[in-house]
Amino acid sequence: MSTVAVLVESRDGSVTQPTFEALTLARTLGTPVAVWIGAAPAPAEAARLGIHGAEEVRVVDAGDAARLPAAAAAALGAATADADVVLVISTFVNKEIVTRLALATGAGVVVDASDAEMVDGHVETLQTVFAATWNVRTRIATDKAIVGIRPNTTQASPGETPGAATLVEVAADLPETRELVTGVEPVPAPDGVPLAEAPVVVSGGRGTNGDYTLVRELAELLGGAVGASRDATDEGWISHEHMVGQTGTTVTPALYVACGISGAVHHRGGMQASGTIVAVNIDPDAPIFEIADFGVVGDLGDVIPQAIARIKEVRGS
Repeated sequence: MSTVAVLVESRDGSVTQPTFEALTLARTLGTPVAVWIGAAPAPAEAARLGIHGAEEVRVVDAGDAARLPAAAAAALGAATADADVVLVISTFVNKEIVTRLALATGAGVVVDASDAEMVDGHVETLQTVFAATWNVRTRIATDKAIVGIRPNTTQASPGETPGAATLVEVAADLPETRELVTGVEPVPAPDGVPLAEAPVVVSGGRGTNGDYTLVRELAELLGGAVGASRDATDEGWISHEHMVGQTGTTVTPALYVACGISGAVHHRGGMQASGTIVAVNIDPDAPIFEIADFGVVGDLGDVIPQAIARIKEVRGS
């Protein structure tokens, strides 16, 4: 079977949920191996990778140089030289890394895919394009295929015969770069689930008038993350890391709740592939209602508190 390499995403030394989703998808394409760039993972984390199907955990310790895309691409290339397929989580950083890897190896690359399968010996992917107005199937014609997978598009599950993954150290010849890492200062991780990985996203727009109290309360109650429209971030009501849209974060949660967001093309392009879309807007002609599965015409200051109260009532809290 084909060797399918999955680039591991970790946070504070722990493997993130999208990596397990990618390993689950990798099992349908061939024999999965995990690629860990950095110091060797803790035994418990390596075991979790094995449970989800990784037969090997290939460790490339590139030090701080791995923070540079050119060095990270070289490290990934060294660990995936024998792989027919390379899967990564479709993040801004990973997109640059795999672009460099594709140029170096002649591989075909697709990013922001929602699924992938083998057809006639080649990888075919599914993705939405042009602000999520078209669904596209793409076949990668090259022998080596690189695919960036969106989080929350595959249900993670353990392998049928989970086993212990073998740790394999891989040496990489890192290129000289014009950049030099002179220091590393960790940024405190935000509370809650990262926006791109959240199974539920509650976003607020101009209709919040800058008050995100209700949006945050509903997101916390649903175990989700807080998002925002470009208007809200441009106004300085919330930081740009929360922006959902074509030039912000693209999200694909199971549930997306748009509160006081009109639904401009820019915003829709970043969330239209969500599983279920709920919209609350005072304007009955707001474009967001065109793509919503469930819409409520009303002021979010009236609607959201009722939703919160009802959810708590159902949960008995």
